[in-house]
Amino acid sequence: MMNRYAPTGISGFPVTPLNENGTIDEKALIANIEFLLAEGLESIFIACGAGEFHNLSTEEFESMVKLAKSVVHEKVPLYTGVGGNITEAVKKAQVSEKHGADGYLILPPYLIDGEQEGIYEYYKAVITSTDLNSILYQRANAVLKADTLERLLNFPQVVGVKDGIGNMELNVELTQRFGSRVGWLNGMPLAEVTMPAYAPLGFNCYSSAISNYIPHISRKFYQALQDGDQQTVNEIYDTVILPINRIRNKRKGYAVALIKAGMEIVGLPVTNTVRPPVTPVEQDHYEELKKVLKKALDKYPPNWKVTI
Repeated sequence: MMNRYAPTGISGFPVTPLNENGTIDEKALIANIEFLLAEGLESIFIACGAGEFHNLSTEEFESMVKLAKSVVHEKVPLYTGVGGNITEAVKKAQVSEKHGADGYLILPPYLIDGEQEGIYEYYKAVITSTDLNSILYQRANAVLKADTLERLLNFPQVVGVKDGIGNMELNVELTQRFGSRVGWLNGMPLAEVTMPAYAPLGFNCYSSAISNYIPHISRKFYQALQDGDQQTVNEIYDTVILPINRIRNKRKGYAVALIKAGMEIVGLPVTNTVRPPVTPVEQDHYEELKKVLKKALDKYPPNWKVTI
């Protein structure tokens, strides 16, 4: 019997480490996943936005799902990223089921802005292609209105809604109407920035980019938020989250590239290498991030060895 619950807590989104020749570095990917598990993240989402989903072939996607399943091995829920054109989305959903994932995050369809009926049919095709749990991603050209979400919740596979647009008026409407019928995940870029606004609405899960390299600080932040420890929340905002977010906003594509740069800076086995159209973090910004991380790790030392 499938567990029909959305993940809660902090979700880990591994990157896709690349070798010098541009192929996937599987050893580095294993290390990335093992690090997230060791740091207590409550779920793993493989081959999603941070994993450069848009640039993975079906063969690469399948190899990553198989590898992630072997590493996660039922320790926490394992989700994949499916989306793009409908044929590929369904195929990747079925690959996810074949290799034992718990579910998938449905990313937007390719380019086209569809009406609500078209978005409904797109989601329906993916959702009904397997029995796996589905999380619907409010992002880009796929934003569900309340009546459309109501129809999709008739499918038992739909366990969660992840918001990546930041329309708080819509978020209030949806959470008030559907409440605990579905799980609510904050998927805003650098979700720690907005989590204080999301938590009161019932969002009890978020995807943490910085958890790839400073997971203990994301955990400390979220715990302080839950405990009502506003002083600690403010201190982490000032020392870590807002400075990183300012760097992240300096270039398009840094939502992915800055994660890899941060991992490299703290000594994790990944290089600052991405696939076009994303570009690597520029050297000045890399050095700026290094200074932020040194200050952050001096103030909040991890329980693992790091030298900057």
